[in-house]
Amino acid sequence: MKIKIISTGGTIDKIYFDRKSEFQVGEPKIGEVLREANVTFDYEIIPLLKKDSLELTEEDLRSIFDAIAGDSHERFVVTHGTDTMVETAKVLQALKGKVVVLTGAMQPARFRMTDAVFNIATAVTAAQLLQPGIYIAMNGRIFNPANTIKNVEMNRFEAV
Repeated sequence: MKIKIISTGGTIDKIYFDRKSEFQVGEPKIGEVLREANVTFDYEIIPLLKKDSLELTEEDLRSIFDAIAGDSHERFVVTHGTDTMVETAKVLQALKGKVVVLTGAMQPARFRMTDAVFNIATAVTAAQLLQPGIYIAMNGRIFNPANTIKNVEMNRFEAV
């Protein structure tokens, strides 16, 4: 079973530039995370976008949708910024016959203290076990996008 990983950017892939005091989206970190974890499942990483999720356009959402819809594989993990992850997941709900798990991080994967590794592990495990559908893997839980929010104040995702 092969998992296709589609990287769209977001905090999980951000790089901090001291001289600029800002973050920019860099190369996908998920490959490094999976190599360091010595995983034994087959995967392929597709670096589709390098954007903060607040900057995603309708065209970007269409490219994410089309990348999954047009692929013969059944299992996907999408790394995505947390601010609009729920909205993207709702767009992807029109996909049928695919397991799609969106995940991201509140802190960049490059940081020593980050939730990225745990969220990636949760997402790839979920992608292997769940029935077809669209899911969000954050904070050690699997969420249905239809009843999920990002609680900005508490810095976590919640079912409502």
